[in-house]
Amino acid sequence: MSRDLPSLNALRAFEVTARLGSLTRAAVQLSVTHGAVSRQLKALEAELGIALFTKEGRGIKLTEAGVRLRDASTQAFDELRQVCAELAVAEADAPFVLGCSGSLLARWFIPRLGRLNAELPDLRLHLSAGEGDLDPKSPGIDALLVFAQPPWPGEVHVHELIEERIGPVVSPHYTKCSALLGSAPEAVLGETLLQTVSRPQAWPEWASAHGVDASKLEFSQRFEHLYYLLEAAVTGLGVAIAPHALVADDLQAGRLLAPWGFTKTPACLALWVPHRRAGRRAERLAHWLRLELARQAD
Repeated sequence: MSRDLPSLNALRAFEVTARLGSLTRAAVQLSVTHGAVSRQLKALEAELGIALFTKEGRGIKLTEAGVRLRDASTQAFDELRQVCAELAVAEADAPFVLGCSGSLLARWFIPRLGRLNAELPDLRLHLSAGEGDLDPKSPGIDALLVFAQPPWPGEVHVHELIEERIGPVVSPHYTKCSALLGSAPEAVLGETLLQTVSRPQAWPEWASAHGVDASKLEFSQRFEHLYYLLEAAVTGLGVAIAPHALVADDLQAGRLLAPWGFTKTPACLALWVPHRRAGRRAERLAHWLRLELARQAD
């Protein structure tokens, strides 16, 4: 099946040459060699089966057919340039939609949203909260901020931000808080343990890493989301387990304590950017996130 149009590269080379009236100037504008432009023009003439230029002294002159193609191609490329410019402006004016879990949004992002808006005013970030398996293919989503571990989805560019570390946290108001401080990890056995249904494996994984018999863990209450779990921990209802990034502010303020520190997991906090949305805004957001997380770690 034959093509409806000749090579776009050949048409582009012709349009620039015809508009500028010079192969040399066309080569400069297209950032290619004089020979490359000449080959594109010869290929276009061969495909059309007609001459588009004739020699005129040391220069070139358009044939009648060349004039017709110049007028049509110039108009077409002008319209393309205009539409592309309009699309670029529309993209720049549109908000950048970032999806993340409600817990991450409430406990980490919202306290930093004012600083992000001040430091990246042109980003126009819009946050979209969700739970469960966030899908990078969801329409209207420009990127996702997730705790996850490889293998990564094939349709996204992944900016790995920080490794995930999890650990038990407890409020100073918890009745047995003082007994836990300075004790061995086995001290959690028999305590009021809080768990989230969104990540039931967190406690057993932590226990196994610290030589604690996970089968002896007893959970007093389960919460649907991590945000609710940590709010319960802050009020002193029991011992919770959470990623360090989501409790760093509480630790610094003294609302929560981490008796045994935090343990690295195979996961990390990552910014997933669908290939169709990759660009300067996503790169700027990833850079800001790294700086903010480093600031939190200091």
